[in-house]
Amino acid sequence: MSAPTPEAMTGSDSARASLEALRTEIGKAVVGQDPAVTGLVVALLCKGHVLLEGVPGVAKTLLVRALATSLELDTKRVQFTPDLMPSDVTGSLVYDARTAEFSFQPGPVFTNLLLADEINRTPPKTQASLLEAMEERQVTVDGTPRPLPEPFLVAATQNPVEYEGTYPLPEAQLDRFLLKLTVPLPSREDEISVLTRHAQGFDPRDLKAAGVRPVAGPAELAAAREAVAKVAISAEIAGYVVDICRATRESPSLTLGVSPRGATALLSTARAWAWLTGRDYVTPDDVKALALPTLRHRVQLRPEAEMEGVTPDSVLNSILAHVPVPR
Repeated sequence: MSAPTPEAMTGSDSARASLEALRTEIGKAVVGQDPAVTGLVVALLCKGHVLLEGVPGVAKTLLVRALATSLELDTKRVQFTPDLMPSDVTGSLVYDARTAEFSFQPGPVFTNLLLADEINRTPPKTQASLLEAMEERQVTVDGTPRPLPEPFLVAATQNPVEYEGTYPLPEAQLDRFLLKLTVPLPSREDEISVLTRHAQGFDPRDLKAAGVRPVAGPAELAAAREAVAKVAISAEIAGYVVDICRATRESPSLTLGVSPRGATALLSTARAWAWLTGRDYVTPDDVKALALPTLRHRVQLRPEAEMEGVTPDSVLNSILAHVPVPR
């Protein structure tokens, strides 16, 4: 493999600086959610989708809106409700009386960044309307496939499933999300900082007034993705990822382990994280850093393990502690 030219290195460094600035811009609006911010940036680099889970009021929607404001990309928001229809998301054929013909009216999914707010508030039929868009990056209406813009990312938020009136996402759709990021309640210090900002006039509905500005666009994102694709992956690292995923399939606490798609996702996110931290190769620590958000929604607990208080994260942490790390 030939060494990268100085021009290529400069382009990679410039793209990395743009995405670092993106994380800083989002931090102007959202306090104390650095892991979630980093996860969104990793998803952009991997062309993946993100599921944000947390109780109401922890800035899930604000986090995605701040990302959209920091990027020069088209964005749309859909509030998922029990009466939302699939055509409300994907679009539909509309009859034009003047021409006596049907024309396609695109839905909000035809955008670069789709905020699917409270996705678990709508029934499975409407949730499934996003499956083709997320996987194939197209929508088929009346037998005609219609490609979505590039880049395309779905950032879905959901409240915990034990809340009344929610519809848990099926495993098939969960697997289409690259990352599941938990958005916890802030620490005492961070919550004081949030209140101080509001006391000083911060308005979450006016992010431009808060100083959030576009710092990256499609060109920087394309350059960053090209650089991530060049990050080296050794045979030992690939084997380490496979060993972790195979261990989930043999865990006595799980009825469903990680599929090969999940293993591929973990390799991709580890690669993106390695590039973000300034390296052109993946280490075991990169794999460990992204294992939980990449795999937690791809495993299913046994009922008896769930009753004992076992969580997907605790099972994955145990597996990471026991799978031999390559040297």
